Amino acid sequence: MPCKACAAPENFRAAFFLLQPCRRWQNARVGITLRQFEQMKERVGGKSPRVILPPASRIPHRASNEIILGVDPSLRGTGFGIIQLAKPFPETLAHGTISCPKNWERSRCLAKISKTLREEIEKHRPTVCVIEGLFFAQNLQTALIMGEARGAAMAAIAESGIEIFEIAPRKVKQAIVGYGAAQKSAVAKMVQRLLNLPKPPAPDAADALALALTHARENSRYNLSPVKKI
Repeated sequence: MPCKACAAPENFRAAFFLLQPCRRWQNARVGITLRQFEQMKERVGGKSPRVILPPASRIPHRASNEIILGVDPSLRGTGFGIIQLAKPFPETLAHGTISCPKNWERSRCLAKISKTLREEIEKHRPTVCVIEGLFFAQNLQTALIMGEARGAAMAAIAESGIEIFEIAPRKVKQAIVGYGAAQKSAVAKMVQRLLNLPKPPAPDAADALALALTHARENSRYNLSPVKKI
């Protein structure tokens, strides 16, 4: 028996196919399933398609006792911050600045950075480290010195076998303050609030704590762009 769609007038035939498709035409010409056709009708009708979330078992969860070390490297003032994930606020285990006087040789500063970080790692046993990512410096000499400080910090951390990740500075500010070009004072105030500290930490230490907080947030949800491991 011929399909009714084939006998319909030409100006009604297209509308008929959209509203009540003929299965014989569907299989022979397009191969679309009934479910796919229903989804097409929902989109045409302005309905939002149903989003299927991944099962909860596939979403990574952070260990509640994980200890994160954040490091903001600099030759004269390397900031560090160590937090332990907890509720309702992460617990701040330690934070500070590895300060080196201007009259110290660079080699002496690098040695102090490595030595201090080794001591903090031995004391608090962090399970992961996140360090500030590289940035573009207009002054080549400044870039070289920053690279030396970063290398001294990474070498001391890597000796303990801790995984090291990096996050770009703008991404940290965006995650903590909501603005990628935020001032250091704004970062310090938000870190104080997020960690429930009695007062804002020193600028370099605040940046290090912000790195640790950003790493915890980036890995606490189903994230398609994980932070970079180095």
